[in-house]
Amino acid sequence: MIEIDDKLISEEVLTTRFCCDVALCRGQCCVEGDGGAPLESDEAEILEAEYHAYKPFMKRKGIAAVRAQGFFTVDDDGELLTPLIDGKECAYSYEEKGVTHCAIEKAWVLGLTALRKPISCHLYPIRLIRLGEGRVGLNYHRWSVCAEAEECGAHRGISLYIALREAIVRRFGEEFYDALTEAAKFIENER
Repeated sequence: MIEIDDKLISEEVLTTRFCCDVALCRGQCCVEGDGGAPLESDEAEILEAEYHAYKPFMKRKGIAAVRAQGFFTVDDDGELLTPLIDGKECAYSYEEKGVTHCAIEKAWVLGLTALRKPISCHLYPIRLIRLGEGRVGLNYHRWSVCAEAEECGAHRGISLYIALREAIVRRFGEEFYDALTEAAKFIENER
């Protein structure tokens, strides 16, 4: 583990090769799983306030899921999550040419909402773990649906933290990303 300020980062975040290719995985991270995408409290508020912006891009089943479950759900641990269609697919998804995408992000690209997509989705496959006292852990979530992304990253020589630069900066800032880069260089030199 690497410690930067109040964050503990798994070395896998710095050393794993990763480059998402949605054409290969077909957006399965939005479809598979056993829970919705984790939400920050401000994201849950925006989901409700700006629902009209991305509702036109959602599947009918997704709209029905939001109608039935609400704009977000709360799990047994009190974590806010996106609602799911039939207990699997994110309610805020849509499909285009056989690939699942985020309706929220589509609305963001068109300038219709301030929320790009939940930060947990933007950071994926980095998962944030709340450690208490304001500390957070960054872990690599290894999942079979991302096997092609690992292969692509290895082929192109792209590390996970580099592939997710924009999301990391969005959540933690440029200064943290620079420190992360320095930590990765240190680890590389030690090997």
